[in-house]
Amino acid sequence: MDSPSPRAVVAGASGFVGRHLVEALASDGYDVIRIGRSEQVQWDDQPAVDAAVDGADVIVNLAGKSVNCRYTDRNRDEILTSRTTTTAALHGAVTRASAPPRLWLNSSTATIYRHATDRPNTESTGELGAGFSVDVAREWERVFFEGDLPATRRVSLRMAIVVGDGPATRMLLTLARIGLGGPQYDGWTPPHRRYRGIGSGPTGGRAPWYRTRGRQRFSWIHIDDVIGAIRFLDHITDLSGPVNLAAPTPTDNRTLMRTLRRVVGAPFGLPSMRWMLELVMWVLRTEPELVLKSRWVLPERLTEAGYRFVHTDLEQALREVAASGRVRRRPAPRTRSARS
Repeated sequence: MDSPSPRAVVAGASGFVGRHLVEALASDGYDVIRIGRSEQVQWDDQPAVDAAVDGADVIVNLAGKSVNCRYTDRNRDEILTSRTTTTAALHGAVTRASAPPRLWLNSSTATIYRHATDRPNTESTGELGAGFSVDVAREWERVFFEGDLPATRRVSLRMAIVVGDGPATRMLLTLARIGLGGPQYDGWTPPHRRYRGIGSGPTGGRAPWYRTRGRQRFSWIHIDDVIGAIRFLDHITDLSGPVNLAAPTPTDNRTLMRTLRRVVGAPFGLPSMRWMLELVMWVLRTEPELVLKSRWVLPERLTEAGYRFVHTDLEQALREVAASGRVRRRPAPRTRSARS
């Protein structure tokens, strides 16, 4: 009699990363159970969440409202609670499980680190920042790592901007196409408090600004490498805690925008001052922070563990997305022992 397929539980499966992940896990032989507001298992049915988790091999939680929006009070609260309440629901399910999963991967964000232009942030030497986005990440990871779950290895995925057929890449390509593909300069702006702290220990107040002159760093990762890293973490057994998901080849804003202009064939790109971006991003219903914060993150733990990135050339990655609107799938990675 054939043994049943191993079970993977994916929360947030309807999102950009989630759709790719469900397809990849199914191709790897997993029976995939999806949790979401309109999925097989819904968040308001805790007994069903418990049943899905009990006996599962792997949980991957990607649930959370997109940060590609205006940080109104309502959106700020939803960004935080959509992450912490879903993580808490899974935490309770793992705690109660008679057969808890061996691995729980929970999404986080590389934005947890400070605005950095002097040196990169790694898991061992990185410094956490302050303000709304950082506080969301802190609370998210606090809920995820609290308590003792001895049978379950927990990994927090500190994910950089994901390049692929998703909202962040579409927003960047749109800026280049409409003629705003020049460097983006941080600077003074009329003060606001949309980036003020939130959660149990709020940090920060008014929105900060820095004289980066378009040299703020841009850390990124291709969707193929997000899926590849998740597969890699599933195959190995000795990595837990925070793991940076970012390509080892970050760039800066000037280079990013010049690359985007080449990719979309824009003959020019107007430089954007902070006050201009505030107006443009208001029209696009998103936030200047997404392009002005200097995110300089390196994947120290992944590379030391032996993961080999497939996409390290940003222009090639962007051209692939812009030309086809799709991304290639990569095969499941071999473990280090299989390489030797």
